[in-house]
Amino acid sequence: MTALDPAGARAVTALDPAGAQAVTALERRYRRLLLAYPRNYRRAHGDELLDILLESAAPGRRIPVLREAWGLLVGGVRSRIVHRATGSAWEDGLHLGVTAVAVVNLAALLPYTGAMPLWTVLSALALLAILRGWTRTAFPLTLLVGVKAVGMAAGRQFFDLTLLPVHPNALTDRSLYQDSDPYLVAGGYAIVLIGLVLLASSRQPARARSWWWWAVVVLAAWAGPEWMTEDTSFPISLSRLAVEVTLFGLGTLGGYLARDHRWALGAGIYLLVDFGDLTLHSEELTRQHLAYTGILIVLLAATAFAPFRQRRHCLD
Repeated sequence: MTALDPAGARAVTALDPAGAQAVTALERRYRRLLLAYPRNYRRAHGDELLDILLESAAPGRRIPVLREAWGLLVGGVRSRIVHRATGSAWEDGLHLGVTAVAVVNLAALLPYTGAMPLWTVLSALALLAILRGWTRTAFPLTLLVGVKAVGMAAGRQFFDLTLLPVHPNALTDRSLYQDSDPYLVAGGYAIVLIGLVLLASSRQPARARSWWWWAVVVLAAWAGPEWMTEDTSFPISLSRLAVEVTLFGLGTLGGYLARDHRWALGAGIYLLVDFGDLTLHSEELTRQHLAYTGILIVLLAATAFAPFRQRRHCLD
C-alpha cells in the first residue's frame, strides 16, 4: 500500500493516532522552517522538499533534528539573498542606497513628530513610495520635505511657521539638527533626489523593499546609550551603530553568496552621509569615532571584494 493511498492513511491513523499526531506536529514545524525560503521557491519546491523531510524523519519524531533545522534556515537565507540579486545590479544598488539615506532623513525628523507632524508624515510617505518603487511619487514628496528640513537647519521658515528650537520626544534629548549643518542636510536630500531621477529614467521599475526598513527608522532615530568613553558634543548612539554594522554585515554576506556588487554600491552611497557628519565634526572626533568609521570602512571593503571570491573546485 502506497503512502498516497487515502484508505491506507486512514488505517494508519486509526491504528496509531499518536503517530499521526507526531507526523502532523513535525510537518507543522517543517513548514515554519520553510518560511525562510522565498515564496516563489516554496510554491515550486516546497511540497517536494517537505515530502523528503517527512520520509527521512525517524518514526514518532515531533521536532526536527537541530542540524536539519539549521540547514533549512541557512539555505532559506541563502536563497533569499540570491533571489534578490536579479536584474540590474547598479539600479538595484542605487535604489538600496537611496532607501538607506531616506531612512536616515526620516529618522532625523521622527523624534520631533509632535512639533512637525505634517512634515514627518510627508517624509514617511516619501519613504513609503521609495520602498514600493514609486520613484516619481517619491520625488516631489522628498523635495518638499527637503526644502523644509534645510530651512529648519538654517533657522529659516519655509511653507509654515515652526517654533525654534524644535524640542524632541523620548527618542532623543537634542534639538532638531543641533549636531548638523544646512549643507549637510541638503546633501542628504540631494543624494535621494538625484537617485530618484536616475531610477525614474530607467526602463525597469524599482523593486519593492522589505517592510523591515520601518524598524530601522525607529532604531536610527533613537539616541539610546552612547558609545563614548569620554565627553564629546558629537555622540554616537549604540542603537544606530548596531543597525549600521548589522546592515553592512548583511551586505557583505549578500555580496559573498550572490557574487554581486549591488550591496557595495548601496553601502557606499549611504557612507557618504556618514562621512559628511564626520567631516563636519572633524575637530570633535575621538578614538571611538575613528574606530566606528574604521569598522564601516572595513565592512564596505569586504562587501566590495566579497563577490570576487574564488569558486571551490571539487576534485574527482
